[in-house]
Amino acid sequence: MSWKRAIPWVVLFVAVAIFAIDRLVPGGGSGRAAAGADGRAAGLVTRVVDGDTVHVRIDGSDERVRYIGVDTPETVKPGTPVQCFGKAASAYNHRLVDGQSVRLRFDAEQHDRYGRLLAYVYRARDGLFVNAALVRGGFATTLTIAPNTAHATQFAALERRARDRRRGLWRACPTG
Repeated sequence: MSWKRAIPWVVLFVAVAIFAIDRLVPGGGSGRAAAGADGRAAGLVTRVVDGDTVHVRIDGSDERVRYIGVDTPETVKPGTPVQCFGKAASAYNHRLVDGQSVRLRFDAEQHDRYGRLLAYVYRARDGLFVNAALVRGGFATTLTIAPNTAHATQFAALERRARDRRRGLWRACPTG
């Protein structure tokens, strides 16, 4: 076999090997390659799970994305009852991003222990910072987990303002 005839086979072999490594090596597959080298990605929200978790189609792969720095009341956590203002937070997140193109920005850690991408989420059409909008409206509280703290100060200020103005869960929930 001449080299000219062998080149397509070599290319195919390398492509299959890269695919296999991406899927089989720890850290490969399931979103591990979703983040660009610049700590960014873009995609389409295909499903809103609850107030702080969505599914985003990135480069043909469906990725579960957990918003960094915020926590909304539970609505779908197994063994946990629906919490006060949880349905409202989930509905608000639906209105913000369901079916929308989004830009994701990553912090120090890109995945949590459940394999979800951790991201700051921006709506592509107008640049709305979704994580911040949830806190500002009283749909979420802050949840700072080091080392992902790039916006912790901003979120804390937004939470104080929402609490002082009794927005969202700060009005509706007895302990909020």
